[in-house]
Formats: sequence, C-alpha cells, structure tokens
Amino acid sequence: MDTLGTAYLQSAIKRVKYYRRLAEDAFAQLNEQDFYFQPNTASNSLAVIIQHMSGNMLSRWTDFLTTDGEKEWRNRDIEFGDQHLSYTQLMAVWSKGWDCFLNALSHLQETDLLATIYIRKEPLLVVDAINRQLAHYPHHVGQIVYIGKMLKGDDWKSLSIQKGKSDEYNAIMAAKA
Repeated sequence: MDTLGTAYLQSAIKRVKYYRRLAEDAFAQLNEQDFYFQPNTASNSLAVIIQHMSGNMLSRWTDFLTTDGEKEWRNRDIEFGDQHLSYTQLMAVWSKGWDCFLNALSHLQETDLLATIYIRKEPLLVVDAINRQLAHYPHHVGQIVYIGKMLKGDDWKSLSIQKGKSDEYNAIMAAKA
C-alpha cells in the first residue's frame, strides 16, 4: 500500500506530465513563426515563455536539495528576450527544462518531502516547492494554449472537452466506468 507521501509524488509527476503534454499538443497545431507572435509589447511570445519556463525549471530543480533554487548561472532577463531560436532549438530548450524537473521529482523519496530547501534564500519544504511549481508552470501552459487559440481561431482543435459537448463526454466516461 502506498503511503501518502508516495501517492503525493506519483500524483505530482502525473500532473507535471499532463501539463507538459497539454502545451506540446498546443505546439503541434502551430507553425514556426507562430512561436514569435507577440499579442502586444506587455505580453510574451511562446518562444519567450518556453525560454522562461525552461530556465526556471533548470534553476529550481538542478541540485535543488543542496543548492539554492535561484542559481548564479541563471540569467532570467535573457529568458525574456528574443533569442532567435528555431523551432527545433526551442523544443530542445523546452525538453531540457521539463526533463530536469521530472528527473528531480522521480528521484525523490517520501522522506525528502519535508526537507527544507531554498529558493532565493527563502526556506521552503520540498512539498511546498513542488506545489509552488505546480501553480507556476500551469499558469504559463494556460498562456501557451490561449495564444495558440488566438493564432488558430476557428481552426483550433480543442485540447479538452469541446464547447457544447459536456453531456456527450460525460456519457462516454460513464460507459467506461
């Protein structure tokens, strides 16, 4: 029987994989120039969101049990600039961040959840650091999906239950139960 801590870690990994896949399903509907669309000067392009998320993940989850989550080598300001990366390069940056985060989570033990780590010198329990990122990353995934919808308009393929199809979806799920 799983303990609460083990169940929590499994659930966190499941959610992380879901949000990664959700963004990647949005990316699959777009073309390379779409990644540089910027709705306005106060908003970020998909390329910038990818760079930022990856930089954050690498900083937060590299050696996170023993070093501060805001690494000296991270240059957050550069993440928010146009680095003129190709689609292939963006996907490599994207994967590097998510792989780092998932690797860190998959190597945790239940006893690690109550360990104290630091992000920008702020002490956090590991469980709180995970929860913090489970709020931060889906926020950006929502931005990715929304920008994708803006770009594709009526050609957007829904990534969840389509409008007006809730009853149909619920019936399908009930039949599977």
